Amino acid sequence: MIWSDFIRTLIFISLTGCGIIANILILMRHVYTLIMGIEKKPITLILSHLAFSNIVMIYSTGITQVSAVFYLGNFLGDVGCKIVIFLGRMARGLSICTTCLLSMVQAVTINPRMTLWRKLKPQTAGQVLSYLLLFWIFNSLISSNLLHYITAVSKMNRSGVGMYDVYCYMLPSRQVVKWSFISLMTLRDVVFQSLMGWSSASMAVHLYKHHKLVSYLHTSKSINNSSPEIRATLSTLILMTCFLFFFWVDFIFSFYTGYTVTQDSTTFMIKNILDPGYAVLSPFVLITRDVHIAKYWCAH
Repeated sequence: MIWSDFIRTLIFISLTGCGIIANILILMRHVYTLIMGIEKKPITLILSHLAFSNIVMIYSTGITQVSAVFYLGNFLGDVGCKIVIFLGRMARGLSICTTCLLSMVQAVTINPRMTLWRKLKPQTAGQVLSYLLLFWIFNSLISSNLLHYITAVSKMNRSGVGMYDVYCYMLPSRQVVKWSFISLMTLRDVVFQSLMGWSSASMAVHLYKHHKLVSYLHTSKSINNSSPEIRATLSTLILMTCFLFFFWVDFIFSFYTGYTVTQDSTTFMIKNILDPGYAVLSPFVLITRDVHIAKYWCAH
């Protein structure tokens, strides 16, 4: 392995390793609060599901890369390739849907004027589970074609065109099948990102109005000591920004590589860093929020 490949690999493993550990901490923290009955708010279950989806996404992206780096060979086989790629795409879809749900719930929580959406807001953990179940069914159907068309790389299909991952290859499919699944994924992304953008804009406007109101009533020192609700809203806005950034950068990069048919090792490395980028960064935003909230309650 040349030094450039080693450095890229070290960066990739460090990022994914930190991402998995951080998401596990977030998952354990919220699962603990649910089991102990400390906090059974719907948003707690949503954050737990988001952390779980991030773990699956990072793991599915990293498993083939790690095996390639350490020359373990394609130990996955056809069945392993199908499962890993299927779970990776499904986890990506679950992350989109869950992040959108988090954004909508937070927007409705802080803005009492959203009466129409307030009726759809989950009030209990059981209602959240129904939403999450629908997300699982929907994204499983969208990703189901991978269980048929993904196979392990062989000498016959090592040309690069159609490569899905280091050791996995996507078989050609009929145009009607290909475009049907692409249309469903596009529809999902457009709908959920539109809702995400609208709710984020609503929260930003509400926070701006809140800031102007508070500035007349308190000193600048009091403004910095904002409530946990405001902190949660700010962290949600940061999550939305991170998600949209990584999504569109990955989309533009994928479009470019697809147009130029560029499939070298550097391209794979950049693509595999962009794919789990949001999943790696989002738990640190949530950890920061938890620290600020803990400091707020300690101060009061």
